[in-house]
Amino acid sequence: MESIVLKSLSDLNNVAGKFLRLMKDKRVFAFFGSMGVGKTTFIKALCNELGVAEIVTSPTFALINEYETGTKQIIYHFDFYRIDNFEEAYDLGYEDYFYSGNYCFIEWPERIAELLPEDVVYVKIEEQNDGSRVIAIH
Repeated sequence: MESIVLKSLSDLNNVAGKFLRLMKDKRVFAFFGSMGVGKTTFIKALCNELGVAEIVTSPTFALINEYETGTKQIIYHFDFYRIDNFEEAYDLGYEDYFYSGNYCFIEWPERIAELLPEDVVYVKIEEQNDGSRVIAIH
């Protein structure tokens, strides 16, 4: 298990870059953490580091957003907070995304835990008393 400390928002892009270097060829990431801890903010920074020029937003109502990097690489960003049952994930065609070889950043993965691929990287973000965040990776 690795941990990265994010001391302030000014360090966000550096931490995102370090995270991506640590993860090398991993592509599917499940982000855990309480509401407002910074999951979407961190995913925005990851997308920025990967070369996404468009605005990255939470797909809370759409369930999935698709972004494209400057090199035409596709990134999928999921938010399963509002999902009511597994059928919605099946209807979305989650397997096509999770096994595509493209980056998949998943918020609220506990709502679909049984559907996550075996090689998923679990990322837990926790706020500390001083306002910093610990990003634990396993």
